[in-house]
Amino acid sequence: MSTVYKWSGKSPNGDIVKGELTASSDQEVKSYLRKQRIIPKSVSKKPAPLFSSFGGSVKDKDLVIFTRQFSTMIGAGLPLVQALEILTTQTENKYFSKTIGNIKSDVEGGSTFADALHKHPKIFSELYTNMVAAGEAGGILDTILTRLATYIEKAQNLKRKVKGAMVYPSVTMTVAILVIVIIMVFVVPTFATMFDTLGGSLPLPTQLIITASDFLAGKGGLCVFGGIVAFVVFIMQFKKTERGRKIIDQIILKMPIVGILFKKVAVAKFTRTLGTLISSGVPILDGLNITAKTAGNKVVEESVMNVRQGVSEGKTIAEPLSEAKVFPPMVTQMIAVGESTGALDSMLEKIADFYDDEVDIAVSNLTSMIEPLLMVFMGGTIGFIVIAMYLPIFKLITLVK
Repeated sequence: MSTVYKWSGKSPNGDIVKGELTASSDQEVKSYLRKQRIIPKSVSKKPAPLFSSFGGSVKDKDLVIFTRQFSTMIGAGLPLVQALEILTTQTENKYFSKTIGNIKSDVEGGSTFADALHKHPKIFSELYTNMVAAGEAGGILDTILTRLATYIEKAQNLKRKVKGAMVYPSVTMTVAILVIVIIMVFVVPTFATMFDTLGGSLPLPTQLIITASDFLAGKGGLCVFGGIVAFVVFIMQFKKTERGRKIIDQIILKMPIVGILFKKVAVAKFTRTLGTLISSGVPILDGLNITAKTAGNKVVEESVMNVRQGVSEGKTIAEPLSEAKVFPPMVTQMIAVGESTGALDSMLEKIADFYDDEVDIAVSNLTSMIEPLLMVFMGGTIGFIVIAMYLPIFKLITLVK
């Protein structure tokens, strides 16, 4: 899991320099500093801000616009500093505009564009900075920036699809539960009072509903609400730990309907990220390391790191990848063909496009399956409550006749 570290060290000319870096460990930070010929003095985790919501933020849309505009300017032959100056003045997001201004100052001070971006890990991911570094080294920065913009857009679309699949059932289920709670807390007690005045024994379904209503309307309802809040907080804290995150991610991938969707999303994200990095000239081991960190799922992350270990030992990507249960056989076979023909990057892009379409189909299937189930749940529950409340009335009418 990546963390922001604060560091200080001595530069080659003897000056004390400081900065921040996103990495998985302090050793990784020290290794990076030594590569930059900086002698590390102190490396520590940056404490989380107390009121992070009051800070600035940069949306994916802002980043895509910046990347495309910057690519166009560089491709047209504008100097790096002049392009950054223009973008500083025309970027509407004040926080982002200030960040671009800081990057321009670092570039004017002699830093490479990639190193300047590396100082702002909250905006520019490791994938972004590594691709920019490869573009600078290869003299194809404008091409790399265009690829980055396309990658961010496609990743954003994939995220939107998953959110869309989850929002509809979540909202519907929430509304259904609220309606049931309102009926149980406010409507059922009215009927219960009326039945008390009539006297006599009540049918079993009616007794069950009235008992449940008394429980929710009294202290029991507070206990249930408190239990739900405590459970949610526990899950959130548990997920912050390495073991908890892995267990929760394993459960998600093994779920009957949702698990299939998330597996397809994981495959699409893995192939898209790795394909973009390889086609941009990033070394395969670095590419796998970045892909693992941006996987978003601990199980997938560990699988990719195992692949990286295998590649470092001289194996192909397909060999250790076939051992990971997350990736279907078709994916590993297509990657093996891509490796043997020397067209791995284009093969990965084809797999990513295929699984993007598969995610669309999975989202459509999920919605069409969940909708009738939710309707049956809501209609069945409310119908049972209504029938249970009217059973004594039907009995009373029969007695009167």
